[in-house]
Amino acid sequence: MSRRDLAVARQVVELADAVRKQPDLGGDDLAALLADCGQSPESLTGATFTAHDVARLRAAVERLAAVLRETDADRAATALNGILAECGAWPRLSRHDGSTWHLHVDRADDARWDERLLASGAYALAQILGEHGRPAWGVCHAHDCSAYYLDVGPGLGRRYCSSTCSSRTRVAAHRQRRATGDNPG
Repeated sequence: MSRRDLAVARQVVELADAVRKQPDLGGDDLAALLADCGQSPESLTGATFTAHDVARLRAAVERLAAVLRETDADRAATALNGILAECGAWPRLSRHDGSTWHLHVDRADDARWDERLLASGAYALAQILGEHGRPAWGVCHAHDCSAYYLDVGPGLGRRYCSSTCSSRTRVAAHRQRRATGDNPG
């Protein structure tokens, strides 16, 4: 998997978390997130990033978030294949905004924001699924957290969005065992 695909997958996770936290996330906030992820700020102005774009982009983020919630490889693959087919995603080389040639999977350089995100996001997640043989993403298992995460590092499958959530959950479980007398140490 390329660094660019991994960056797109991280962008999907970041956008999904932002929309999860604030379902009516506004255009300025979405534009800032897209710019932070490497999109050209000039292409995110009011004239080119309309309120209609924002609504469609939030819907696209939610479709990709549904894939991030999927734990079954077959269902994840089916969902990703459906998005890719719907987008008419075919790989093509593109160079824009002063960048070097790079792979795009959307229909054209002037594709709508939701089409770009769906195509590139589904492609990036498909690359991860193909490389790992499983959905290498998920929703944090901590009882007070529902953040999305990517699990593309070495080791066993990840269950938490951060070491903070993992530690907090382990400490709570340890305290619970001690309180009920189930702790052998």
